[in-house]
Parts: sequence; C-alpha cells; structure tokens
Amino acid sequence: MNILAGLETFLYVISSALFYPVVAGLVLLTFWVVISFGGFLREYLERKHGESSALRRYEKVLETKASLSNVMDIELERFLQSAELELIKSLDKIRFAIRVGPALGLMGTLIPMGIALSALAQGDMPKMAGSMVTAFTTTVVGLACGLAAYLMSMFKEKWVRADMREMEYLTELTLRNSKFKVQNSKLEEGNEIFGETQAI
Repeated sequence: MNILAGLETFLYVISSALFYPVVAGLVLLTFWVVISFGGFLREYLERKHGESSALRRYEKVLETKASLSNVMDIELERFLQSAELELIKSLDKIRFAIRVGPALGLMGTLIPMGIALSALAQGDMPKMAGSMVTAFTTTVVGLACGLAAYLMSMFKEKWVRADMREMEYLTELTLRNSKFKVQNSKLEEGNEIFGETQAI
C-alpha cells in the first residue's frame, strides 16, 4: 500500500513539474501561429495576384543551371526533386502545430484539474477556482492554435501541389529546349563539315 502511495505521489510530482513547460510551450506556439498567420496572409495576397515567391526563385535558379553547358538532364531532375522536397518540408511545421496544439491544451487542462481536486479535498476554494480557470484557458488556446494551423495547412497544401506541378512543367520545358539547342548545334556542325568537304 505504501508502494502504491509512493508511486502516485511520484506521478503527481512529475505531472505538476510538467505544468510550467506546457504553459510555456503554449505561449511559444501561440506566438509562432500569429507570426505564421502573418506570412500566410502575405502569401495569400501574392497568390491572389498570380505570383509565387517559391516558384519565382525556382525559375531563376533553373535558368541559371540551364545556361551552363556542362549541366546534365539528370542534374536538373535532381534539382527539381530537392526543390519539391523543400516545399513538402515547409508543411512539416504546420502539421506539427496541428498535432501539438491540442495535445498541449489537453495537458494544460488535466494538470490544473488534478491540482484543483487536491485543493477541493483541502477545502481551498480560491485555489481550486484559479486552477479550473487555468485548465479551461489552456484548452481554448491549444485548440485555437491547432485550428489556425489546420486552416493554414489546407491552403498551403494546395499551393504546394500547384507549385510542384508548375516546377515539373518548367523543368520539362527547359529540358526540351536544351535538347533542341543541342540538336541544332550538332546539325550546324554537320552542315559546316559537309560544306568544308564539298569545298575540298
């Protein structure tokens, strides 16, 4: 019986110790969601005017790589794959917030509720009321962060898919143009050699 009481006390201590890190995590997550939402609105306005900063950067680098004569087709394909991977990685933070927000909110609810029940057992009503207010506040904040991240992810996933399709199209177009230039240069060299042979 003493062992069980000791284990329960140990778990209670761990749970209480996690309260402040959970609250700090919720505060940081809230700041991150607000900042991300600002960037999301800026990107939304850009795309409303038919612009994409990620696509613009990709197109510039692609033109630079395509202008180099020693760049092979497989290198352009690899560059496309790395650019697509970067776009997918940009969604990881939002997906992380979708999962972590409600989890932190739930932890921030259950820990103060344990403290509130302990205060109720001791007859400390003000402490119990304060713990319950904290419990419900953390729930609301965690769910709000998760909901905001989910709404942003819905739009950003569509934008990422659209950018990936456009990147694939631009890469394919660049490959065709480079092959066409190589064929024309070989044809011109052949014509020059044939002309020199006729002159001889």
